[in-house]
Amino acid sequence: MRREIRSGEYEFVFAGNGIEALAKLREHKDIDMVLSDINMPEMDGLTLLEQIPSVDPNVRSVVVSAYGDMKNIRTAMNRGAFDFVTKPIDFDDLRITITRTLETIELWRSALESRDKLVVLENELSLANRMQQSILPTSFPETDSYQVFASMEAARDVGGDFFDLLPIEGGRVGLAVADVSGKGIPAAMFMMSSRTLLRGAAIGQSDPSKILREVNQLLCENNDTAMFVTLFLGIFDPETGDFVYANGGHNPPVILGADGTPNLLPTTDGIALGIFPDIAFRENSITLAPGETAILYSDGVTEAENAEGEQFELDRLYEVFAEAPPRDARTATVDVLKAVNAFADGAPQFDDITCLTLRRGGGAE
Repeated sequence: MRREIRSGEYEFVFAGNGIEALAKLREHKDIDMVLSDINMPEMDGLTLLEQIPSVDPNVRSVVVSAYGDMKNIRTAMNRGAFDFVTKPIDFDDLRITITRTLETIELWRSALESRDKLVVLENELSLANRMQQSILPTSFPETDSYQVFASMEAARDVGGDFFDLLPIEGGRVGLAVADVSGKGIPAAMFMMSSRTLLRGAAIGQSDPSKILREVNQLLCENNDTAMFVTLFLGIFDPETGDFVYANGGHNPPVILGADGTPNLLPTTDGIALGIFPDIAFRENSITLAPGETAILYSDGVTEAENAEGEQFELDRLYEVFAEAPPRDARTATVDVLKAVNAFADGAPQFDDITCLTLRRGGGAE
């Protein structure tokens, strides 16, 4: 192999026995593979194979054995040898074995590098998930006059759905559920921008239609990615039960009567935010009677699929409360998420699942 040595392709380090070989491995940290006879003085090749991983677990070993000595060859392979060659040595075969072993080492190193990058990415995604979850409300109002509870289950490490509670002048509360186009990190970043703009637009403003208009305008100004967000925003007055709302292309909430009878909230026909500037949004209002409940949700609820490809759909959402109306907002939200997960029955979750429940106090308990 003079040609390979002169060209710098290979560099050989020689040792007379296993003990000397271990010393050479410790001295030369860049050794990739060991080519070893089995019969050697002081420490034989089989014992050497056991010792090599303690020095460098990434070194690959090839053993040389007499033709037909299958017992030692089997032992060598069990102790971690990558390959073997037999005496008398065929140098063409030896060259192929060395090349194949070194190629495997390169693949292994590439896999380790990819693994390390994956670990870093997973750690960053885990941190992003914790950051994203930390900006979502975790404390919900629960009074005699009304209760609110919400939850979001991301389909990936980070999600594009969000919900929010907004303080509105006059003791009112804004309730928002949104769903960003796309998945993963881009959707999560757009989600955080959308939420920040929503909270900013709601400062000193109490008309849902004007809030959506301002958020849409701001999203359209710097939206090179052409992403968009569907957003439902309602403002609830606990004193009167009035619920004023505007809808930016989102799923209409379900209103449950005090007896559990479901109805869809009348739509306001708004389009998603971030697509066209200068869009006006209409608003509408209803009055929640004591004991009535509003279920706000993302399409991850109604479009959740089971293994057969069937979707959860609205009818199954209605069935969650067919036997009894919700007792409180927390129970209603949990029951919806449980029903969706039971329906999916382990099928992959392709979309974020978000549910926010508003229940007006009073009525039948």
